[in-house]
Order: sequence, then C-alpha cells, then structure tokens
Amino acid sequence: MEIKANNPNLKSWVEVSAQSDFSIQNIPFGIYTDKEATHHACTAIGEYILDLHEAHQLGYFKDLNLPNAIFSQKHLNDFIALGKETTRRVRNRISDLLNLENNELQHAAHKNKILKKQSEVRMLIPVHIGDYTDFYSSIDHATNVGKMFRDPENALLPNWKHLPVGYHGRASSIRVSGHSFHRPKGQSKPNPNEPPVFGPCKLLDFELETAFIIGKNTEMGHSISTEKADDSIFGMVLFNDWSARDIQTWEYVPLGPFLAKNFASTISPWIVTLDALEPFRTKGYEQEPKVLPYLQYTGNKNIDINLEVLIQPENTDATVVSESNYKYMYWTMEQQLAHHTVNGCNVQVGDMMASGTISGTEKHQFGSMLELTWRGANPIKMNDGSERKFINDNDTVIMKGWCQKEGVRVGFGECKAKVLPAL
Repeated sequence: MEIKANNPNLKSWVEVSAQSDFSIQNIPFGIYTDKEATHHACTAIGEYILDLHEAHQLGYFKDLNLPNAIFSQKHLNDFIALGKETTRRVRNRISDLLNLENNELQHAAHKNKILKKQSEVRMLIPVHIGDYTDFYSSIDHATNVGKMFRDPENALLPNWKHLPVGYHGRASSIRVSGHSFHRPKGQSKPNPNEPPVFGPCKLLDFELETAFIIGKNTEMGHSISTEKADDSIFGMVLFNDWSARDIQTWEYVPLGPFLAKNFASTISPWIVTLDALEPFRTKGYEQEPKVLPYLQYTGNKNIDINLEVLIQPENTDATVVSESNYKYMYWTMEQQLAHHTVNGCNVQVGDMMASGTISGTEKHQFGSMLELTWRGANPIKMNDGSERKFINDNDTVIMKGWCQKEGVRVGFGECKAKVLPAL
C-alpha cells in the first residue's frame, strides 16, 4: 500500500513551524486526557493534538470499518493489533484531513472539538507494556564501558560482534514523559577492601536510548526473520533507561542489571510509526566478522535520528550535554527482534524493546554521564556555573529526537523526568 502520508510536498492547514517535530508527514499516535476526555487516542500536528475518538464519532473514518470504541481505549494496543494495513490507512486518512487542499475538517463547525492545544492536555503512556527488553547495541558505548571497567585493548566481550546482547527489564516502572521519581537506594561497594554499604545511589545516570513497539503477536516456538521484522514493529519512542551506576557495579556479576535499572525508565508519549521514519533510513555498519545467517539483512536499516540530551537544574536553564544519533547503532532493530525470537520466544502487541545507550565516536556524542565525564573524572559545567559528574537531586533530564531531510522534520517531542531526593 502506498504511504501517501509521507509525501514531502504535503502542507497542512494547521500552522506548523519549521522547528516543530509534528509536521503533516509525521502523524504519530498517543493517548491524552483532559477535563473532557478520560483517555482518547490522538495524533499531533504542530502545537495541537487531533482527537481521533471525536473524529471517529463524527464520521471522519467511516470508510475504514474501524470498531466504534477503538480510539477510546486506555491504550493503543487494540488499535495497533488491527494490523499495519489498517493503521496505515488511518494515518493516510488523518493526513488527508489535515491537508491544506482538503476542506472537510478545516472549515467544519466542530473543528475546535477535535483540535486542542498540546499545552492544554496531558499525555498518558501510549501502550500497555507487557514485557520490556533492553539491548546493548551501540559499539561506541560498549567499547567505552569496556575500556573503563575491563581491558582497554579488549573492550568488547567475545560475543558482542556475534549477537545483539540484551536482558529482560522491568515493564512496571516505565513511565511517560513529565513524571518524577525518587532517587533509588541499594547496596554499593565504594571501597573494595571493606564490606558493602546501603544507602541512596550516589552515581545516578541517564542512558540515551530509543525503543520500538511490537505490533503483532507471535506464538511460542515461532521466530521473526530480519526480512519480516518491520512487519512486526509498529513504531518508536525515545527512552531514558535510568541507571544507578554504583549499585550496578556491585550487583551485576554474574547475572547482569537488576536494582540498578528497575526503579524507573522514561518514554516519550508519541509513537512515531516506522512508516513515518522510512524516508530517513540510512546505511548501517559493515559487520565484521560476518554474522550468522539469521542475523543477516539487506538494504538500509539504520535510521538517521538526531538525538539530544539536556540537564536542567532546578529553577534555571537547561544545558545540552549530548548530541548523538540513532544511526550509530551497530545492531539494527530488525536484528534485535530476530535474535530475541530465534529461540521461539513469543512477543505481544505493546511489548517494548530498547536500543541500549546510543553513543557516537566523539565525546559530545556519548549517551551517558558515565561516558561524558569518564566515571566522574571530567565534570560537565552547566549554564548556571554548577558542575555535574552524575545526576543531582532535583535535576530534570530532557531527551529530544528528530529526523530532518529535504525540508521535512519528523520528531518525537520530549522525553523528560525529574529526580527527587531518596525517600
């Protein structure tokens, strides 16, 4: 099916600034609430949201044979489960309604019932996340960590270039942008010659990531090939995998992350569809040694997504601390999903799989404070004159992501959370 919504020549009758993440070529999906709607599905255009439930009730999707209440569910799972052919038709239809050349909605008396300012609504978590997996797929990040904690000459472990390393994380503590959480507590071992101690994390860190949303159920025993993986991926969000580095260092041997990762993760509220990201595909890494056949793929599978991290101390301006890009991923989403399911592991609509920290080769492209300050040895100066080795209480971390090509911008909005003192 043609993805008409991706036409770079489309213009919207809704005013959209050149810096907006939400052009008519985007059409992301989310769930919002306000004084009139408990939870309605919506899309974004410029500074506005378009209420998909109200549009559906007023007959704007009447030719698509959608269930009557599909856009008034608490989450988008049932909508996503309708399949890509249907969700693509919906996105194309929304694009038609927002098109400058279409008069259906722009001159309708009830337009203001469907269009609302983003600043006047609250975004909710867009999907019910049954399971969450985190990968470790940026070669520069993995190399940096290996240099810090192991042999600098053998930074990557023997398996790293043969498979996408990952672990199963905690879905229940994933929250949508705009939340706050208390600094975690746990065991750490600051002195190797003394027993461990218990207390608030002292080395709290962000991890700059993206995550993809599963769009199709599979049965146990079945696997998804790299060739068919895109059919099972609905879209992407920004993802901050908060990490307690001092807790992590002590606990992770031999089974990997646990308390250092499960206390909080933050996602952006808008799911940007894989369809909308298709024009921004780019060539991936030459993978040497050659990977096993089930991980091989053809075509351009990386995506050129600009990524930015800001730290905002309380009551002052934010400081940009990282500028990275999703194209620095060594292992692609398609490879991650193929590896995740090759053993017969089943996946479900709404499951979330995160990229792992995304770092580039240059220091300003590193995706964590662990790397940016090199374990705290090189503090970063904030715009207010203060310094950061890691994240302080009452700091807000803001992540942004967007693609830009030939005058078209497709972005994710913000992924934002504030750290409160430990309880």
